[in-house]
Amino acid sequence: MPRRRTASPTDTEDLLRTLGDLTGQILDRIKFQQARVELAAALQRQVLAAELPAPPCLRVAGRYAPARAGLDIGGDWYDGFAMADGTVGFVIGDVQGHDVEAAALMGQVRTCLRAVATATTNPAEVLRRTNDLLVTMDPGLFVTCSFLRFDPTTGELAHARAGHVPAVWARADGRCDVVLEDNGLPLGVQAGERYATIRRALTGMGAFVLVTDGVVEGPGYPIEEGLAQVAEVVAGGCRTDPDELAAQIIKVADLTGHNDDAAVLVLRYDGPRERLERGE
Repeated sequence: MPRRRTASPTDTEDLLRTLGDLTGQILDRIKFQQARVELAAALQRQVLAAELPAPPCLRVAGRYAPARAGLDIGGDWYDGFAMADGTVGFVIGDVQGHDVEAAALMGQVRTCLRAVATATTNPAEVLRRTNDLLVTMDPGLFVTCSFLRFDPTTGELAHARAGHVPAVWARADGRCDVVLEDNGLPLGVQAGERYATIRRALTGMGAFVLVTDGVVEGPGYPIEEGLAQVAEVVAGGCRTDPDELAAQIIKVADLTGHNDDAAVLVLRYDGPRERLERGE
């Protein structure tokens, strides 16, 4: 019968040393990942608008929900800012991928959009110029985006999108549409891409809602069903306070079983300024 080999003190020391080295490597990787997540989260907080503009006749609210996994920081964001011609710009977007790279590019895109909007406020032209800038930067990631311009004087809402999820428009009388007008390629894919500006004259109370795909799409949950759910919520809550409506819409993401982060931007139009001044 063969004799069992008894581990020598040297073998035991070598094993313990190997285990110690592996444990140290694992801890280093955990710390590295935690640092990346913290950095990405900090970038995300900087990009999300702390306060959205409130032009006459328009009430605005935004919501953001992080990825369910808890480790991946996505590239979803929304923003709003006053422009030099007296109009107001609103944007929602989604950078491909997760973690620090997506969060860093998200910050660059936000800066590009604001910079371009100082030269032109036409939504299609803002997207075109931003796209060409991103192509020259060659970030290796693409960005879907919707840009809106609201004119508080005329009540016109102009909208252009680059590969982004369609918007939802609901009226106070219960009518609701998913806005499927012209769509261009995502930003950063192809130089010289052209986008279309869709103009909408707002004549009565209504809500224009923008979301990212994390709200309406998930594993085994088609985007059409998610958009239908959002449309149902918006149609029934057109007169609801925008903050509350945004909170209701972000909950649609729970139905999709999403693993991505999600963002919502609600613009509620209260009616022409003249009617508001008369108290109607």
